Formats: sequence, structure tokens, C-alpha cells
Amino acid sequence: MNRETKRLMRRQGQMEADGSPSTRARSQSPVATRRRQRTSPTQFVREIRDELRQVAWPNRSEMVNYTAVVLTTLVLMVSLIFVLNLGFGKAVLFMFHK
Repeated sequence: MNRETKRLMRRQGQMEADGSPSTRARSQSPVATRRRQRTSPTQFVREIRDELRQVAWPNRSEMVNYTAVVLTTLVLMVSLIFVLNLGFGKAVLFMFHK
């Protein structure tokens, strides 16, 4: 068990500070606590909208640049795989050809 797991268990009340198992009984199950903390669908949509406002969206020139990089990489990788597949296929057929 690593340090992070021990800290998490201490925060959840499953372990004492000295590392021994907690003797305290939990007042509620985690499922009951989670159900009580649920938000309404409208609150959920509002929070999503607030989070999306904080996103650093790329502008048009950045988007064109990113797209060009992805497409170039894609073409190079497909070409490499095609050439390797063709080469290995020819090699196997040459080795097993009578």
C-alpha cells in the first residue's frame, strides 16, 4: 500500500493516523451520501456551460495548423504501415514460394 492510498483511506475514515484500521463506525454508506449529493439536470447543464466557458478554445489559424499536422502524420503513418505490410508480405511469399 503506497502513501497516496494511505492518505485516501485516512480521509475516508478507514484508517487511523498511525496506520491501524479505523474503529469508528461509519454513519452512512457512501451510496447514501452520493445519492443525497446529486444535482438536478438543470444544475448539471449550468455547470457544464460554466466549465466550457473556461476552456481555452483554439482560434481558426491554430485549428488549421493542428488539422494539417494531424493529416500529415496520418498520411505518413498509413504510408509507413502500407510499405512495411507490402515488404513483409513479399518476404513471406518469397520464403515459402516453391
